[in-house]
This record gives sequence, C-alpha cells and structure tokens, in this order.
Amino acid sequence: MLQIRRSEERGVANHGWLQSRHTFSFGSYHDPKHTGFGPLLVINEDQVLGGQGFGTHGHRDMEIISYVLSGALEHKDSMGTGSVLHYGDVQRMSAGNGVRHSEFNHSPSEQVHFLQIWIQPNQTGIPPSYEEKHFTPESKQGRLRLIASNDGRDGSVLIHQDAALYATIMAAGDHLKHELAEGRIAYVHVIRGDVTVNGTPLKDGDALKITAETLLTLQDAYEAEVLVFDLPA
Repeated sequence: MLQIRRSEERGVANHGWLQSRHTFSFGSYHDPKHTGFGPLLVINEDQVLGGQGFGTHGHRDMEIISYVLSGALEHKDSMGTGSVLHYGDVQRMSAGNGVRHSEFNHSPSEQVHFLQIWIQPNQTGIPPSYEEKHFTPESKQGRLRLIASNDGRDGSVLIHQDAALYATIMAAGDHLKHELAEGRIAYVHVIRGDVTVNGTPLKDGDALKITAETLLTLQDAYEAEVLVFDLPA
C-alpha cells in the first residue's frame, strides 16, 4: 500500500529567523493523521538565517540525525562535542539518558538548510553519544548509499533502532531497487528534484509511506536527491 505525503501539505512554522516544514506533528503543528511512521517520528526541513539557531535545550531517549543540504551548521553539546557540518555531513546524536545541545548557523550572513530527523530508539536510558560521517556526492550517485544503521555497517553512523537509512542522488536513466523483508515498512522522502517510486511520481518535499510491499523501485529521476528509510512496522 502506498500513501503520498505532498510537500505543500506539511506543517509550516515561520519564526522569522527559522522557516520550517514539518512532515510529522511537531511543536504547535499537530495532525492526527501524521504523528510518525513506525519509529520515524520527525522530519523537519529547517532553514535558519545567518547567526541564528536553536539555543541550548535538552533531549532524552531519541536518535537525532541531521542531514545538511547547504550552508554550515554548528553543533555543541553537554558531552563536550563541537563541530561545524556542511553538505554531505551526517550527524547522529543519541540522546540516551539525557543530553543538552545547541544548533546554530555558523555563518553570520548565509542561510543554513538541513533536515532534522528523529527516530525512536529500541533502547532507553543508555549513555548519550555522538557521531558524524561525511558522504560524498559520488558515493550516493546512482546507488542507495547506507548512511545510518543499527550496526554502523558500510561506514554508516550507528543508530539504536532496527532501521536503515539510505541516501541517493539520481539522474535520468538511473533505476534503483530495494527489497523489503517481511514485516518491514519504508518511507521515501524526496529532498529535491523529481523521481518515480513504485509508479508514483514525486517532487521535491514529497514523501511516500510504503506498507505491505516487498520491493521499492526508484526511476524516472530528474536531478533528484532522495532518502529511503527501511523500518520495522
């Protein structure tokens, strides 16, 4: 079964310094039809003005992934971790039994654009931890590149959930397949461009919930960058 989530149907938050689109219910935006999908709870597309950002705040028992699209995202946390992330960088923070952090635009003038993804862990109360990896455009070109997994395989960041996150950059003529094991579901989020997934045309910001299927097919792409989540039901 396929269920489309159109870009323009997402929740909107405009705070002046922050423009955000919410795929799932978040903050003051609530839609009972979109409160998560399996353990995937949040996909926020955030655009933050120069010199602005999210001040120090706390989390616990959540896997938080940042996928930078453009600009420079500065991270600091109570574990003593500090870094500046750019396009191709993927950051994973396991909040565990509690962590405080801030996320700011490192540039005083240029906007930073990134996806903030929250996945509910299958372990609670663990010590917080942090990891980041860089994935070149070439490593994602015309293939599904694993960027997050439950065992850190193939150079992916490690998340505490039986889930796998893939990224791909597709051009016309690319044809990709991904098999889903029994009892698995999938979520496809189009970052930019156009692509057809299981016969469903999608454009930038669109997404597709996939249940009771055994195979994903991605084709008919135009300058597309796409995330594919393989999730437990």
